[in-house]
Amino acid sequence: MNNNVLCKIIIVDDEILIRQGIKHYLNWEQEGFQIVGEASNGKEALELVEQMQPHIVITDIVMPVMDGEALTRTIKQKYPEIEVIVLSSFGEFHYVRSTFQSGVADYILKPKLDAQELLQVLKRTAAQIPSLQLKPQGEAVELSVTLLMERLIAGYDIDFEPSAINNLFPYSAFVLLGADSKHRPNGSDELKGEQLAGIVDAWWQSARLHLPYHRIVTNQQQLVYVLNGEPEELEETKQLASKMAEELALAHAVPGWVWSDTFTSFAQLGQIFRGSFTKLLNYRFYFPNHRLLTIDKLPEPTAEGNKFDLSQFTEQLKRKQFDLAFQYLEEHVHSMALDYTMDVFAFKSFLSNIIFNVTVLLGNMGYEVKELEERKYAYFKSIDVARQADHAANQLYAFMTEADQCIAARQQPSNVNMGLILAYIDGHYADPITLTEVAKHFHFNPSYLSSYFASHNAYGFSEYLNKVRVEKAAELLSGDTASISEISGMVGYSDHSYFTKVFKKWTGLSPSQYRRQQPNQKRE
Repeated sequence: MNNNVLCKIIIVDDEILIRQGIKHYLNWEQEGFQIVGEASNGKEALELVEQMQPHIVITDIVMPVMDGEALTRTIKQKYPEIEVIVLSSFGEFHYVRSTFQSGVADYILKPKLDAQELLQVLKRTAAQIPSLQLKPQGEAVELSVTLLMERLIAGYDIDFEPSAINNLFPYSAFVLLGADSKHRPNGSDELKGEQLAGIVDAWWQSARLHLPYHRIVTNQQQLVYVLNGEPEELEETKQLASKMAEELALAHAVPGWVWSDTFTSFAQLGQIFRGSFTKLLNYRFYFPNHRLLTIDKLPEPTAEGNKFDLSQFTEQLKRKQFDLAFQYLEEHVHSMALDYTMDVFAFKSFLSNIIFNVTVLLGNMGYEVKELEERKYAYFKSIDVARQADHAANQLYAFMTEADQCIAARQQPSNVNMGLILAYIDGHYADPITLTEVAKHFHFNPSYLSSYFASHNAYGFSEYLNKVRVEKAAELLSGDTASISEISGMVGYSDHSYFTKVFKKWTGLSPSQYRRQQPNQKRE
């Protein structure tokens, strides 16, 4: 390790406020430190450790996926030169004690966490690294700009020296270009920000981009760049960015990108990021097929201010005007999906609430909703993880189809002559038919068909099917054309021994005994 370098630090905590607080306590670079990454659990942290090779890891103890104790143990086994500092609460000392056994350098109580104490602990820990000498004040401009950009987008008001910015960004205009991996298609291979950054950098190099650009580290899902140039140059670069977005979408399923408005002062970076740029990233939920989304290309919002009339919808359901109710719902969801200004959380919440309300209402109306009750949680989850508006809406439409089937299971049997069901069984007894398949054919709920069949027939479904098959088998056994084994298959039984048991139960004779009693008997 070279002397006079910045001490690289990774912060690991499942609370984003803790991570942000530590990052912005001090100007760490002036103190000789550099925050090179952050993670929300031990598993993410290990990936960062491998990529960034930090000197020190600051980690919480209690975290999901992999806790701080397991993380410390793994780091000290694989990277013994890396020092670990543990953050803990008062009641977690038994965890802290176990981390000391694994080689942790120090610990800090979270309730007492402040900038000066953390700085002192870091300096003591850095002093234990023999070949590391903290770099004094007067850091490289690029590193200072990296920290400055992070603080600006986090909402801090910061005074900075314009001349330092001008060295990196000498031109008069800026623009933000970014993507968010949460909008990648469901089922795509996981692609972290660092991997995506490498792909993008390689593409820019091959395209010979000559304008200054700098990556802003936000989180592992987002990839954001600030580009600097004259207005006409940035307009030309927008076309290049559009081409990049198209190629990366095809080659790596990289989600579409967004391109902010041009701004002329670096001090506007945070305002643009938290305002129009973040809105554009959220709009991508409604525009999955746009490779490069820009404000000037957005259509006029289609929201007409009409709210969903839940009372009307509920009343239509209670009156059993299901077609009208579901048509009204589908039209409203379609209009919501066209209103890209709608908050994504509100959009998803509406869909989930409708599923919940319809399930409860149908149950109160006496419909058999057991399967809907069980399935609704899968719909909730699918809606929650949906990355596109149409994918989320399709979950509601699928639920509506199941609800229709639930309604039909109660409505249709009274309109269907039992003779039609018996005729269907008589015509398909040789097939491997089941209660579920017959219910599906007549658009019934299987459990309802079972009780309906028993109440309208002397036998239950399975008993009646066996009765028909045995009667058909008896007819065949009276002839002299097939073996008992063949007849078993001809009447729908794949298991010969089971056929024999069923036949004897209904006739009191085995198939061979029955055949021997017939005039044209055949010896097996």
